[in-house]
Amino acid sequence: MPSPEAGMEPEGARYMRLALEQARLAWAEGEVPVGAVVVKDGEVIASGYNQPIGRHDPSAHAEIVALRAAADKLGNYRLPGCELYVTLEPCVMCSGAMMHARLARVVYAARDPKTGACGSVLDLFQETRLNHHAEVRGGLLADEAGAMLKAFFAERRAAARKLPQAG
Repeated sequence: MPSPEAGMEPEGARYMRLALEQARLAWAEGEVPVGAVVVKDGEVIASGYNQPIGRHDPSAHAEIVALRAAADKLGNYRLPGCELYVTLEPCVMCSGAMMHARLARVVYAARDPKTGACGSVLDLFQETRLNHHAEVRGGLLADEAGAMLKAFFAERRAAARKLPQAG
């Protein structure tokens, strides 16, 4: 399990704030507010936010959108030396994509007790049978990211209660 205080350096917090801005874009489009940025050599080279509903694409998670943009920018499907900052602990699909991209480090904000694949449900990055192991740090700006997710889902539940009940 990644340590919660890891990745708390000032630059890391700046990158996570940029990921939180991406999450707000997702929320504005009615998507679950998750955002991600890819950083190489101290420069943000790509970003993304959740878009599976709008794109009609189950793989359009924030991490995948950001990884695709970074790979396009670098002209390579491998992203050695890159770091990904994401507002929610990655799922199995996203963790697998990160491993295939050969990321150096993954930093996430809030834990995901339902689908998290960096220690909450399982930990793919610690699976010794897999061939790539990025450094993983969790908990960076977790309260802010968690509050955003809670507010989003509270808003959704309130809207659902206002709909007329069938029957």
